Amino acid sequence: MPGQRVFGITGWKNAGKTTLTERLVAEFVRRGWRVATVKHAHHDIDIDRPGTDSWRHRAAGAGEVALVGGRRYAILCETPEPSIGDVLARLSPADLVLIEGYKSESHLKIEVRAAEESKPLAPGDPAIVAIASDIQPRDAGLPWFRRDDVAAIADFIAAKVG
Repeated sequence: MPGQRVFGITGWKNAGKTTLTERLVAEFVRRGWRVATVKHAHHDIDIDRPGTDSWRHRAAGAGEVALVGGRRYAILCETPEPSIGDVLARLSPADLVLIEGYKSESHLKIEVRAAEESKPLAPGDPAIVAIASDIQPRDAGLPWFRRDDVAAIADFIAAKVG
């Protein structure tokens, strides 16, 4: 992570993290930034389909398979979950990496709340530096943004990451 501009979007399930991440990507791209994202899932994922050639390569025992097409590629790795640092090290250079999820990591984050959360994350996480919610939070002390105020949130992130 050293040298990379990294900022996280965190919160509980169905709080609007993906929607905010998507809107922030579009806003930063509109501003001329190159943006990469990392999405953490708490379940096993598979972007490959049984029967495809790449699936067959993995089924045969390949620990890593590169699936390459005319406009994009994916590298599928059979490995225990890597650290966020390992994932960031594999990304191409970008002006900003937005990380969705990874509640327990120490990078700067904004907490997205669907409403007044019964169990807010910010009080127990010093890496959370702002809150995005449609209702002003009672646990004040951090900057607060409405979830749809994407330009202001992007300005805040840009100032934080330098």
